[in-house]
Amino acid sequence: MRLARRRFLPLATAALALPAIARRAGSQAYPVRPVRIVVGYPPGGPIDIVARLIGQALAERLGQPFVIENRPGAAGNVGAESVVQAPADGHTLLLSGSNNYINATLYENLGFNFIRDIAPVGGIARTPLVMTVNPSVRATSVAEFIARARAHPGRLNMASGGVGTPVHMAGELFQMMADVKLVHVPYRGSAPALADLVGGQVHVMFDAVSSSLQHIKTGRLRPLAVTTSSGLAVLPGVPTVAETLPGYEVTSVQGLAAPRNTPPEIVQRLHAALRDALAGAPLEARFAELGIVRLDLGPTEFGKLIVEETEKWAKVIRFASVKAE
Repeated sequence: MRLARRRFLPLATAALALPAIARRAGSQAYPVRPVRIVVGYPPGGPIDIVARLIGQALAERLGQPFVIENRPGAAGNVGAESVVQAPADGHTLLLSGSNNYINATLYENLGFNFIRDIAPVGGIARTPLVMTVNPSVRATSVAEFIARARAHPGRLNMASGGVGTPVHMAGELFQMMADVKLVHVPYRGSAPALADLVGGQVHVMFDAVSSSLQHIKTGRLRPLAVTTSSGLAVLPGVPTVAETLPGYEVTSVQGLAAPRNTPPEIVQRLHAALRDALAGAPLEARFAELGIVRLDLGPTEFGKLIVEETEKWAKVIRFASVKAE
């Protein structure tokens, strides 16, 4: 009996260790099949563009295709929930954006808690916005625009791509800090909003630089300021909003996230590949062309930024009494 027991104990210990060994082996082999990067918006937008650039770079480094899957709906909540519910094996990822951090407060009955239910992989980029007006608006600076808005409260229209979008929230933060009242005109997407701004149906918009840049270059829109803490090379000479409203800063923050409980080894492998991609000259050059600011953050730092962004937008939503449509 004693001999049998001596033989059994090592075998039992080895059997218990097998799942852990298998998990480590799986993590080391990752990825073993194509990886999906879910984008909560239709193709062509800033988040989708970043996802496709990152997907191609990760595929080159990790040896498997990274396929972009557009799952629009409910301001990005449909895509986020699909990732939250996916197996935590690193083969389903989310290209998260500021909409996810805004929605945490904007939507009262979400089926998930974004901060709790995702594993941050790494920060990728900050997409700057630019405050532009139709040339018919008699303002060539932020100060002049504020003066005009105060002189005519509720007379100037502010376009956005929808309630709760980063474009909308940038405008709400501006109103809060400038103590002005604009009329919010939400559209089904930034493209039709931008078209009406160019056409003069609305007066002002805080839109992604990458979307507005061509209209600015051709003179169809007048840039008043960028929303970053410092100026942008793609818009030389354009001041920041913060020069008039100290402390104002808005960028649409993009990053890579995985389902909660994704093995740390997989998260680290993904982040290492992501960091290498962000350091590469091709991606850096493409970001510069689009006016996108590189954001190279590790899992811990990116997780902290998500919390900070969520708290920031919660204050604006409560102050402005923004309600989801």
